[in-house]
Amino acid sequence: MIERIKSAMVGLGAGWVLLLMLFLSVVSLAIMLERAWLYWSLRDDAATLMKDLGRLLRGGDLEGARARLERSPSAEAAVVIAGIVEAKMGVEAAEEAMAGASALQRLKLEKRLTFLGTLGNNAPFIGLLGTVIGIVGAFDELGKAKNSNLAGAAQVAPEAVMTNIAEALVATAVGLLVAIPAVAAFNWFQRVVKTTLANTDALSHVLLAHLKATGESDSAVEEVMETAAHGADRKSKASRAAKEAE
Repeated sequence: MIERIKSAMVGLGAGWVLLLMLFLSVVSLAIMLERAWLYWSLRDDAATLMKDLGRLLRGGDLEGARARLERSPSAEAAVVIAGIVEAKMGVEAAEEAMAGASALQRLKLEKRLTFLGTLGNNAPFIGLLGTVIGIVGAFDELGKAKNSNLAGAAQVAPEAVMTNIAEALVATAVGLLVAIPAVAAFNWFQRVVKTTLANTDALSHVLLAHLKATGESDSAVEEVMETAAHGADRKSKASRAAKEAE
């Protein structure tokens, strides 16, 4: 069994590992470019957006706030728009709408990042597999040279062994070259996603604070009106009772 596995490894060599690493590096580069373009297209000044949103909400211009957010290409704006759409249904409805929109935006932002993380963690092991195959090939050449005549061994063994060892070292190097950019890009993209979600949460709280304040004000006005109505009703009843007593 061991001999069969060794023969298969030596027969295939480490070349297929290098081809696999080349393919994975192309896919990884394509994902990096696609994600970078997406994040670049969604960029916006979150601080300015929050300032404008707060100013419009304090002025009671909910439609103006929605129009300002619709002019922004950012994921943060898309989440808050979902809350404004449901604002007439109440604070809880707006909060739930923004939670759902935030989940969708998170999925959009994190799409394909798992591949980069997995590749960054496992590319060195794939390269190590090529290294092992190269070393097995080198020892196999040494075994063949030992069983041959001494003159042939002196000429063939060093060259064959060095070739296999070189393939082994190249496989390790390629694995590291593929893994390092993938890990760096994955960490950077994760940072972008966390920053975007933090900005989304901040903008959502600005809208919720306005809706809660507006709701409390409306409740206070309704309570005052109701108290005044009850007071007027009591006065009316007292007046009628006085007239009947006369």
